[in-house]
Amino acid sequence: MARVTAASELNIAGVTPFSTVDWPDMLTATVFLQGCPWNCFYCHNPALIDPRAEGAYSWSDVLDLLCDRIGLLDGVVFSGGEPTLQRALLPAMDIVRSLGFRVGLHTGGAYPGLLAQALPHVDWVGLDIKALPGGYDAVTGRPHSAENAWRSLELVLGNRLLRAGSDRPLDLEVRTTVHPAAIDDSGLRELGCRLADAGVDCWAVQRFRETGARSPLPRIEPMDAEASALTLADLPTDRFASLVVR
Repeated sequence: MARVTAASELNIAGVTPFSTVDWPDMLTATVFLQGCPWNCFYCHNPALIDPRAEGAYSWSDVLDLLCDRIGLLDGVVFSGGEPTLQRALLPAMDIVRSLGFRVGLHTGGAYPGLLAQALPHVDWVGLDIKALPGGYDAVTGRPHSAENAWRSLELVLGNRLLRAGSDRPLDLEVRTTVHPAAIDDSGLRELGCRLADAGVDCWAVQRFRETGARSPLPRIEPMDAEASALTLADLPTDRFASLVVR
């Protein structure tokens, strides 16, 4: 008989009680889950990578916080780390929805199988697409990561299409962090065109920031660590309904 995973088994690294930045145009609480299978060289929260690290919060702590904020928050975002690493994510999402909150998910798409199970529980997805397929392994430090990420994009877009016009549409924002050792200007423009061709209409391009990142950054030469002077003029703005540079 299959073992049932409970929300209480979530390994929770941190909680932000009020956030205006983790889900566009929504006031949320954000729950950061411990563990990620990838080791992105520019990761801004590397302490969340190790799945064996002990969490700082219990699920009951989160529930107490949420019950105090019913009517004050629009939703709850599950972030990481990589939230889909933990099977307790699904029952936790159900409980959040039962309290009257909408559910958001930040993911890099590392686990398409569990992401597919999570999507029916989710109202909004912030999906990281880090690079063109050929450049993925250099970013994540793991082989075959591009296959999972781009497969996850297909799954989210497919689920979004199925739910279009329903009373619970699925919103999607694809995000790309720009570091010159990960993607250059021409590659970024090509990535934008590929995303638009796939059906993405909301793309957020994020400049690399040193805050929280390791120093020196692993796996790259110091000369590669210069900040990008990225502007909207560099991007295929006509291909997206919403394209922002952060």
